Amino acid sequence: MELLFVTVIGAALALGVRYAVPGRETHGLLLVPAIGAAATAATWVLLVWLGFTFDGGWIWVFSLVIGPAVALAFALLLPPRRRAADEALLASLMRPGQPVAARTA
Repeated sequence: MELLFVTVIGAALALGVRYAVPGRETHGLLLVPAIGAAATAATWVLLVWLGFTFDGGWIWVFSLVIGPAVALAFALLLPPRRRAADEALLASLMRPGQPVAARTA
């Protein structure tokens, strides 16, 4: 049950990350929160496997710091890559004389 709680809290914190970082127009509404939730849950499970107990404070601290930190890293890395990919696609679509099928491949 605690895994569900920590995952929801991690997703909520990552949603805050989405609105705190510029460039959110380059990705979907739920991408950063989903990444944060997944990273939080994975961190929790890894720490449980390492012997942390669910009622200890450190498992909560580590999970709720690492999950949003991973979401922050993705939120900072995605916009420049998306803009570069969009520019490359536009450049390839603007080349005259190339068949449409070759442009999308």
